[in-house]
Amino acid sequence: MEQKNLVAAGVTKKYKNVEVLHPTDITIEPGKIYGLIGRNGAGKTTLLSLLTGQNPQTTGTVTYAGQKVWENEDALGEICFARELNAMLMFGPNSFKGKHYLEMAACYYPNWDKAYAQRLIADFELDTKKKISKLSKGMMSMLTIVLALASRAPITILDEPVAGLDVAMRDRFYRLLLDDYQKTGRTFVVSTHIIEEASSVFEEIILLDKGNLVEKLNTDEYVSQFHYISGKDDVVDQATSGLKVLHSEGLGRQKTVCVRAQKQNVLAAAAGLDVELAPVPLQKIFVYVTGGEKEENLA
Repeated sequence: MEQKNLVAAGVTKKYKNVEVLHPTDITIEPGKIYGLIGRNGAGKTTLLSLLTGQNPQTTGTVTYAGQKVWENEDALGEICFARELNAMLMFGPNSFKGKHYLEMAACYYPNWDKAYAQRLIADFELDTKKKISKLSKGMMSMLTIVLALASRAPITILDEPVAGLDVAMRDRFYRLLLDDYQKTGRTFVVSTHIIEEASSVFEEIILLDKGNLVEKLNTDEYVSQFHYISGKDDVVDQATSGLKVLHSEGLGRQKTVCVRAQKQNVLAAAAGLDVELAPVPLQKIFVYVTGGEKEENLA
């Protein structure tokens, strides 16, 4: 079976004289669920728009199965980019009805599954006769999810799909995603700010920061590189000497630091010392790696 990779090679994007995405090489392989994470303005939506032919890159190439994606109808029919809907358009309220949005998708995606779309609409209790401008943010998210899943596109990309959804509906979405993935083996790329509840779903993490691709690793492999070390401040300093410290916080003489190192190196450094080791959640890793704790401290 042909390996249909979606590949960006040396892609950049400039708006006027500002480069918002710096030279990026990335391969999206089939049969995986990727989590795309990054702070606001990191370049996530820009990268996704280039990968899906929604926006032309300034330099570099984007190919699918070896063929350029830009203005390639065959390639674009196999790549679904479902992004947040807007209640307002340039000329006024978005007067398209939900059913019109899905009818257009049915024409665009050759693998469209109408029966599946109808089941999801019923499951979400979604009124597709309403104008998009009249839908709540949560309902707009559900409509986007219906389009993405029912497209049956081999590569399906969702940009902030759970925006506006409550905890129960977010959980429902991820269960639907996993169920569809297990049945079809489709490739999913999910961009989200709500990281922790999605971390168990992601097979690989793609981390963007300030327009740069920082990481692309297996999720478990990535998370296993980070550790909390806690104890008395002088003992913790001794245990972390020579290790890469990403974050440190203290209370009185007690101190907790986050280090990035292989587990065997952390165990060796802490051997014989009165410290506690603990894993670091992906959400916190993201905060420490991107410097987000500065904003947290100001909040």
